Amino acid sequence: MNKNPIAHPERAIVLSAGMGKRMRPLTATTPKPLIEVAGRSMLDYTLQRLQKGGVQEAVVNVHYLADLVEVHAKKFQGMAVAISDERDELLETGGGVKKALPHLGNQPFLVTNSDSLWIEGVRPNLETMAEAWNPEKMDILLLMVPSVNSVGYTGKGDFTMDVEGVLKRRVERTVAPYVYSGTAIFKPEVFEDTPDGPFSLNLLFDRAIEQGRLYGVEGDGLWLHVGTPEALVDAERAIAESVN
Repeated sequence: MNKNPIAHPERAIVLSAGMGKRMRPLTATTPKPLIEVAGRSMLDYTLQRLQKGGVQEAVVNVHYLADLVEVHAKKFQGMAVAISDERDELLETGGGVKKALPHLGNQPFLVTNSDSLWIEGVRPNLETMAEAWNPEKMDILLLMVPSVNSVGYTGKGDFTMDVEGVLKRRVERTVAPYVYSGTAIFKPEVFEDTPDGPFSLNLLFDRAIEQGRLYGVEGDGLWLHVGTPEALVDAERAIAESVN
């Protein structure tokens, strides 16, 4: 998308504070990030992917069964892991990132959901994102997946994307070809003039759309949307098939 030198984000936040209601009964005693997929927790998959993508420090936010998530995250080896504590109030995606900004610094950083899992294709997706990132024209870059390259997703898509990567919301009562994978690069300044307390990252997506500065890049491989116990079974099957 551009020929600027590749600058890999060195910091990231892993959104891990949600209640995991759609994963019940599995989340009755286990926080969703610690649910295992093919023998490893989703949080471990995510942290390892960030480490391989050049991230030096990751922030993990915690709320539901926070002690379990915090203890597990701090055991991760090979990358610094900080905790952003939301025990007192669940801040949603946007509020959670905003609270963690002191850890994330003044350079563009990655935001990823703890359940944003991939069976990578030929090229790692974080490398693809870093190459596509162009701060001169982008405020936010989303890692997109074609609906046909997803496991466990049953929605109608989220965005349309033009040849330059500019994103627009799916029009109501239509189907869009691309789904937001839950991983993105953000400029920290987009959090200026945002609410105190809980708010969704969708607020920032919509602001960027209005300014023509929300972009996407298509990921390679198979995206695993592990949102329900049924989708967990499908994800484990896909992983088993990928190694055979």
